[in-house]
Amino acid sequence: MLPNVHFIEFNNEDEFAKIDNKTACVIIEPIQGDAGVRIPDKNYLKNLKKRCQEVGALLIFDEIQTGFGRTGKLFALEHYDTTPDIITIAKGMGGGMPIGAFISSNEIMHCLTHNPPLGHITTFGGHPVNCAAALASLEVLTDTELVVLAEKKGAYIQEKLKHPLIKEIRRIGLFFAIEMANADQVQQVVLNSKDKGLLSYWFLSCPESFRIAPPLTATFEEIDKACAIILKTMNEVDVSVDY
Repeated sequence: MLPNVHFIEFNNEDEFAKIDNKTACVIIEPIQGDAGVRIPDKNYLKNLKKRCQEVGALLIFDEIQTGFGRTGKLFALEHYDTTPDIITIAKGMGGGMPIGAFISSNEIMHCLTHNPPLGHITTFGGHPVNCAAALASLEVLTDTELVVLAEKKGAYIQEKLKHPLIKEIRRIGLFFAIEMANADQVQQVVLNSKDKGLLSYWFLSCPESFRIAPPLTATFEEIDKACAIILKTMNEVDVSVDY
């Protein structure tokens, strides 16, 4: 673990007292991904920004999973009317090509030009082919209704996934955590769905839930097929199995 790195509980404003004038920055996913799609209260991020401003700490949003339409907005920060000091992005940015980016103000970016020079570099972040793919992907997202439809498609999936083994669905846009009784049931659903042609995955930090994050381009016909596979697999779960 890195020295002088401390953790606060997500979505608990009482923890803000731990952010003080010795805090350089607060790094947070606006919606937690691998923790199992944990969605904050409406004013949590806005109040977190206020606390950071009070003590002079930078607020950094990790939008690597939530960016580029996944939540029904181009970026998750749009749901919360909050602008961080820095945003990190990747994954959906390249439309399948590997690329990441660090977004901030001119003032903050200038800090990376000295002590040392080229203090912020990347292996393939500026590769021309990857940048062309990222630009084309962004143009598709902004010139079509794919981002707006993410919420409609997500709600459609949620309505179709009704099953006694599902304990909870946490969702925003096309970003899902499907919670079951335990990791054993999740393991069966994920592996058996794969055998039937559907890829999903459990959360490493929340193994009692599995992840659904369909492509924004998924059609309603493809969604129907995917939901049918999930429900069929759940019907086949052996609740007595203990891996």
